[in-house]
Amino acid sequence: MLPGPAATAQDAARLCARLARLYEDGAGAVVCDAGALTAPDLTAVEVLARLRLTARGRGAFTVSGASPPLRALLHLVGLVELLGEAEEREPAVGVQEGVEPDDLAV
Repeated sequence: MLPGPAATAQDAARLCARLARLYEDGAGAVVCDAGALTAPDLTAVEVLARLRLTARGRGAFTVSGASPPLRALLHLVGLVELLGEAEEREPAVGVQEGVEPDDLAV
């Protein structure tokens, strides 16, 4: 669980150590509750990014209970996958996915 109402840089080391212990004890997936984080800022995003790095190669890591402001920050910095959502991307301009024999050249 992330501390609230805001996370601090000191929280990162403590939470990363705890997360590492959970994986060492056999956890295959960890869900981090961010419900108490009512004043999210870039420090909270940094804490979540460090947790994601700690989880890399050890197991699944997702965030639940994210408030709309935290969700918006995670979308902004490209960490939306922590919410279990796929990042929406625009299709590349000028790329054609498939070509039919009867298609005219552009």
